Amino acid sequence: MINSFNAKASKWARLACSALFIAQISSVAITASAQTNPYPGEGNLKYVDPRIGNVGAILEPTRPTVQLPNQVIRMTPQRADYMDDQISSFPLTAVSHRNGQVFAIRPALGATGLKRMTYDHDLEVNRPWYYAAYLVEDDIKVEFAPGKKAGIFKFEFPSTATKAVIFDRYNSGESSYTLVSDKELTGMETWSGVKVYMYGVFNAAADGKKEGNKMLLSFNGSAPKAIEFRYALSFISPEQAKKNYANELSSVSFDQQAKKAEAAWAKVINQIPVTGGTDAQKRSFYTALYRCYERMVDITEDGQYYSGYDKQVHQTNRPFFVDDWVWDSYLAHHPLRTILDPEQEGDMLNSYVLMYQQSGWVPTFPLLWGDNPCMNGFHSTISFLDGYRKGIRNYDVQTAYEGMHKNATQATMLPWKNGPKTELEDFYYDNGFFPALKEGEKETNPRVHGFEKRQAVAITLGHSYDDWALAQMAQELGKTSDYAKFTARSNFYKNLWDSKTQMFLPKDKNGNWIPIDPKFDGGMGGREYYDENNGWTYLWQVQHDVKGLVDLFGSVNSFENKLDQLFRESLGRSKYELWAKFPDFTGIVGQFSMGNEPSFHIPYLYNYTSSPWKTQKRIRFLLDTWFKDNVFGIPGDEDGGGMSAFVVFSAMGFYPVTPGTPVYTIGSPIFEKVAINLPNGKKFQLIANKSSDRNKYIQSAKLNGKTLDTPWFTHEQLVNGGTIELEMGPLPNKKWGVK
Repeated sequence: MINSFNAKASKWARLACSALFIAQISSVAITASAQTNPYPGEGNLKYVDPRIGNVGAILEPTRPTVQLPNQVIRMTPQRADYMDDQISSFPLTAVSHRNGQVFAIRPALGATGLKRMTYDHDLEVNRPWYYAAYLVEDDIKVEFAPGKKAGIFKFEFPSTATKAVIFDRYNSGESSYTLVSDKELTGMETWSGVKVYMYGVFNAAADGKKEGNKMLLSFNGSAPKAIEFRYALSFISPEQAKKNYANELSSVSFDQQAKKAEAAWAKVINQIPVTGGTDAQKRSFYTALYRCYERMVDITEDGQYYSGYDKQVHQTNRPFFVDDWVWDSYLAHHPLRTILDPEQEGDMLNSYVLMYQQSGWVPTFPLLWGDNPCMNGFHSTISFLDGYRKGIRNYDVQTAYEGMHKNATQATMLPWKNGPKTELEDFYYDNGFFPALKEGEKETNPRVHGFEKRQAVAITLGHSYDDWALAQMAQELGKTSDYAKFTARSNFYKNLWDSKTQMFLPKDKNGNWIPIDPKFDGGMGGREYYDENNGWTYLWQVQHDVKGLVDLFGSVNSFENKLDQLFRESLGRSKYELWAKFPDFTGIVGQFSMGNEPSFHIPYLYNYTSSPWKTQKRIRFLLDTWFKDNVFGIPGDEDGGGMSAFVVFSAMGFYPVTPGTPVYTIGSPIFEKVAINLPNGKKFQLIANKSSDRNKYIQSAKLNGKTLDTPWFTHEQLVNGGTIELEMGPLPNKKWGVK
């Protein structure tokens, strides 16, 4: 028995050693694969990982988008999701953030190879400036380098393979491909009514064959091992696509293009150097910063652009931007840009003004083809005010005000609808709240969206903030009567306050309360009364008048107690029951939802109480829990920079609770030092001495060497190159920051 045992032990030991050896080889192989990336990025670029958040909590994940900052070409492989080990195609660009692609391309071993392409996740290289994948079944290496309106694909085939490249389309409608010479390909695909033109060149002669909507291209045996396809796109004309090609690609190699893209990212990522923190925290931070440059995108081409707002081509001497979702981006994304690139933010606001002039309305979700009326509210008004008060005025301010005023007085407030107002808006103006329907009551207004419903409480709260912003803008411009009118309307939120439940609840057209469970009622996503979130989230949607909200509670103490309760209140049901109705309600802490934009400012509201240390506690917990540096690292729909801007601000240690008021409130910086290299040549620094996972509480603070005893500082202090120095410790100083 002993000899038998020893023999078996020796056998298992040998097997274990073999397994260890194989594991070591595998580890080396994976590491070596990562090191084969010829464009790894220098400085803080090495921390950017577009795979973070590629597996969504419930709804939409992030995409590993390869592009230049704020530029048209956005390439991401098309697959079911990150867990899928097959790619169906590579788009020449995503025309809108997760909302459509054009021109599908794929390599194949022969022109009939239409199967999906199996790849190995560990052999994939994802960087914003360079992409590579290995198609393991076909032994094909795919590489991509982005430009502004152009890009380069490189397909490296097995030496004895029959080389082919297949083009297809993503959208119905008019489309075409034409092989104009043995190396030149043109194409046109229609996306949402907009024609997108393509001009491309191969590095080898090809034989082309059309098959339905596809163009099948074969290369003979004399073709090089690596087939290169260089292309440019245009929203204006086929001729402009060819000009865009000449402007960007006529004299650059693949390597040079990838290096140019890397340099473009280095410029924006290295604008904020940090010291301290862990590598994981840096990965989350710098990847979030990268995502803030996915949108908006500059669609100008040689001093002109195609506008989906009047279907015309316009001449211009400055960038014209599209692709913005303001319900998401007004909170932190636009405010972050006012710091990092105020000139660009001005160009974006100017684009909104032009869209108004061309279409008659200031848009809500401006896409390439026109306004996509998603969500609710006219929150671009807030972005205009925020920029104006931060000195961003490089656009026609009076025309902008005219458009904001028209939206506020003549446009429908109905969710997911565009056009003139209805009787519901007139009711709102006259009665001070948006009327809701009782449970089971039939809709009376045919223009109400069948799925999105009235969202009566969310509408009232959101437009109260919009009207406050319009009132403040009127005051800035000396429009006294408008200031009085819209200031009064900014208080409409108070008309839905129920002092018994301390909640904002719906009323019917007669002004009677509609009894509901604010945790769960309102149909799918609570849309009869709220929107994507329940009443506990919308309880705090008064960023423009936090003092007024505190007054509704009756005291600062009651306000603080309710905040505590928010993070501790039970769901009252199982998560699967909740998520069947509120799939956006993710990143849950009590009744708080980190995974949806209306919650961003809520942890910072403790700075309005006698316990600013609780903001420090909550922010650190939320960042540490919900924003990890892995594929699950985003707790909800990221929305192209909307959520990532919250991470950037919060990791740096401050946040704009009220866009439109040029003031920031302090949280708990995760780094020991953050420096923002400002466009004006100055540098803002936030130093958090001894900051760590343990030392998250502020003990004392200085601003420019002078004692700072409140958790606030101004935008002016920031852009003047101020320095905030915090002393951090493991226990809260419950006296610091108290008003």
